[in-house]
Amino acid sequence: MVVAGAEVSTSPRPAVGRLSENIASVGTSEFRDNSWTIELFRQPLLDLYPLSTNFAMADIDVKVASWKLVEVGRLVLIRSGPYEGKLAAIVEIVDHRRVLVDGPSTEEKKIVPRHVLPLAHATLTHFTIPQLPRAAGTGPVKKLWAKNEIDGKWAKSSFAQRTDRAERRKNLSDFERFKVLRLRKQARYEVQKSHAKVRASAKA
Repeated sequence: MVVAGAEVSTSPRPAVGRLSENIASVGTSEFRDNSWTIELFRQPLLDLYPLSTNFAMADIDVKVASWKLVEVGRLVLIRSGPYEGKLAAIVEIVDHRRVLVDGPSTEEKKIVPRHVLPLAHATLTHFTIPQLPRAAGTGPVKKLWAKNEIDGKWAKSSFAQRTDRAERRKNLSDFERFKVLRLRKQARYEVQKSHAKVRASAKA
């Protein structure tokens, strides 16, 4: 067949589906079929990627995320309402927005009566009461609370200490705030004086 002075071959091209035969013929650096020839690569393809090549997969270390789950026995810190700043344990999950909590603390001023608490008003903590039965009464919760020393563990946590410092700072009187200001100035002056001595010794 001749089109505009150019000769075009009408011979059928090789079937694409016969992959193994095509790859074997590509390895000879020329791919021939009847009347047409295509030069593909100077270096044989099979030398680059042999059919028996095994690709090693990277080693991946998968770890379980340490999420704080809403679960029975999880301790929560109440953020708003009449029991703000107190600790309670989840004894039952009402729905996806509310939980039933109970806080039988060993300290009378920190006791939280059993009530339904919206999750929007609570902060999940890292502490849990293991093996707490679902919908357990106040008596069993109180025994497990004392057995696991929840009050002592919470008092030693960094979050509780930071919260206690912020609460004490908020309740300072004007004179106590003035004393804190003076002490901070004195501490800053001592730090600056030490830095000046270090710089002077470095120059000498």
